[in-house]
Amino acid sequence: MQVWRLLPLTTCLMSLVIVLCWRKSTLYALAFIFFFGTIESLYFSASLIKFREGAWVPLALSFIFLFVMYLWHYGTVMRYEFDVQNKVSVNWLLTLFGSSNLGIVRVRGVGVISTELVSGVPAIFSHFVTNLPAFHQVVVFLCVKSVPVPHVKPEERFLVGRVGPKEYRLYRCIARYGYRDVHKDDVEFEQDLVCSIAEFIRSDKAFVLPESSRIDRSAEEELTELTEAREAGMAFIMGHSYVRAKAGSSVVKKMAINFGYDFLRRNSRGLCYGLSTPHASTLEVGMVYIV
Repeated sequence: MQVWRLLPLTTCLMSLVIVLCWRKSTLYALAFIFFFGTIESLYFSASLIKFREGAWVPLALSFIFLFVMYLWHYGTVMRYEFDVQNKVSVNWLLTLFGSSNLGIVRVRGVGVISTELVSGVPAIFSHFVTNLPAFHQVVVFLCVKSVPVPHVKPEERFLVGRVGPKEYRLYRCIARYGYRDVHKDDVEFEQDLVCSIAEFIRSDKAFVLPESSRIDRSAEEELTELTEAREAGMAFIMGHSYVRAKAGSSVVKKMAINFGYDFLRRNSRGLCYGLSTPHASTLEVGMVYIV
């Protein structure tokens, strides 16, 4: 009697695989849903007929799981919207780098800022700099994304760009993984990340002389500084968010965010697991999200 609870989920996920992963027509997915949906309807009707004889148990469990998944989705969306609304502009960051009156100190090494945003500066970085006015000589804003393909080629895994002028040594990197890719260990990940940034510096047209294929002196200095920073060590800065409902919210929202979603967050895996970062070089910065 409990088989029908798993069939709808499997059918929906399989239809998504047919369209997104196998690149088949939507008609195949609809035919798949129609065929197996008929079988699932029979299971569901049988459970309703035997409701008083014990079939209410799988129904109750299904609604509980549905509530938990909706609660997780709702909290995650609210947290992401807070990141988008409170992200710092690049101009603010450039002003921070260019000002000598704020007492900002650059330390040796590479600082990797983990973020879910593909543009702008995450609020966790401004929170970190405001409370501790120091950051590394090379800063990388890293965003890990999953793409609907089995594997991503190693040479296409990292998309690197520059944030601001080249003398600030600010980079943005998007790491793409397929659904069958295996995350490498921390040493290989650090090496691949630095190599992708170095390759970006070499291939940047702004640094290549038009009459020669040789890289000019500014690019050589940038590569040298990147190598020295890598040898000095890499630090991974992760954001640890505490989501709280804002004042004036309804009782239902406060219960859902302050207790339900907070419980799920505390019992779920963090970003460090997906990035395969070394624990000795990982720094978590706590920040309260008022949603």
